[in-house]
Amino acid sequence: MSRSQRPTLVIVGRPNVGKSTLFNRITHSRRSIVGNEPGITRDRILHEAEWRGRSFDVIDTGGMLFDDDGEFPALINQQVRTALAAAWHVVFVTDGRSEITATDRDLAVFLLRLGKSASLAVNKCDTPAIDGATADFFSLGFPDVFPVSAEHDRGIETLLDHATASFPDSDPPDEEDPLIQVAIIGRPNVGKSTLLNALTGADRAIVSATPGTTRDAVDEEVLRRGTRFQFVDTAGIRRKGKTYQMAEKLSVMMAQRHIRIANVALLVVDASDDLAALDANIAGYAHQAGKSHIVIVNKWDLVSGVSRAEFTQKVRDRFKFIDYAPVHFVSGLYGKGVQQIFALVRRAYQASRRRVPTGELNRFVATVDFDRASTPGGHKPKIHYVTQAGVAPPVFVFFTGRAEKFHFSFQRFLINQLRAAFDFEGTPIVVKSKRKSR
Repeated sequence: MSRSQRPTLVIVGRPNVGKSTLFNRITHSRRSIVGNEPGITRDRILHEAEWRGRSFDVIDTGGMLFDDDGEFPALINQQVRTALAAAWHVVFVTDGRSEITATDRDLAVFLLRLGKSASLAVNKCDTPAIDGATADFFSLGFPDVFPVSAEHDRGIETLLDHATASFPDSDPPDEEDPLIQVAIIGRPNVGKSTLLNALTGADRAIVSATPGTTRDAVDEEVLRRGTRFQFVDTAGIRRKGKTYQMAEKLSVMMAQRHIRIANVALLVVDASDDLAALDANIAGYAHQAGKSHIVIVNKWDLVSGVSRAEFTQKVRDRFKFIDYAPVHFVSGLYGKGVQQIFALVRRAYQASRRRVPTGELNRFVATVDFDRASTPGGHKPKIHYVTQAGVAPPVFVFFTGRAEKFHFSFQRFLINQLRAAFDFEGTPIVVKSKRKSR
């Protein structure tokens, strides 16, 4: 069952009632950041779940506030309304340790007027002694009230039995096209969320001029010409000394985790700002993880007096270690150049998984002019044959006459020759040496 066909369960409530803890419990993941700081979740976070043979999507939303005219509460409320529009069932979460608040009552009225199938989960009922206090919550107007403890896994089964009762049983899994996971990475305020929205054609992530708006990673799946892409907008990564709040530190850790599980990384840089050492550090995370790479120069509409060739050279000078990465210019705000990213991602993904037959590799070695290679003292290893040992990234093992590691300059020479011969644009290449057995 594709994502577009799966039922959706949406979790809503005011800030700091435990929505993200419940989301992680239902999805058996640590997808949402959890902490005591109110307002950690801002965007809507989506993850697949399964319960008693039924597959469905769960959406964690930011805490709703009706009496706050600030920028973020208004944007969060808009995201919640978007999630509710497609909801099959709504789980309204309240705090069983506190009295019913005015915000709880306002949100109850709002949800009841929607007419959606809904359950009221009174969270933080960690012991049976607290369960009796849930009787007061029937005054909110919901006939189905469930005392639960998301942290201690109490009452979750009963809640899910009710919430998913109308969901269809899952069909046997179909043979689907490969899913290309793409991590959108970069420092804060370079336009990652704007780019995600432009790629997906929806206001999927909150966009604000305030740096650090995105905390959780926000993902969206797109089908384009028979290929499925899952774009993940990660939190802006700061220098370690610049991460103060617990939520911010966790968001950076999660961004690094999403880099590790991605197939392709889109490094977003701000064309209107100088390239910083932090940009290179972030690129290094993906490079060291062996991920395919594309440098996205965003906000190109704000630049004048500099050509694309000149800016590309600046990128090459700053990011010498990812010279294999294509450089692509876009304006995420106006959508210019965005659609070409799909083809670039597909090519980089395919390059990272390309296998070259051993016979073809050895015919290639026979044509290489090793006299052009620069090595210390002029010593050049004698290569007998080569084979490919892995993909994502491609790994090549060169068998030589004696046990010795290739000098960096010789490794670079071999990588450049492989890249030119077999079109490995967009992906790192690993070269190893091994002594030929007698």
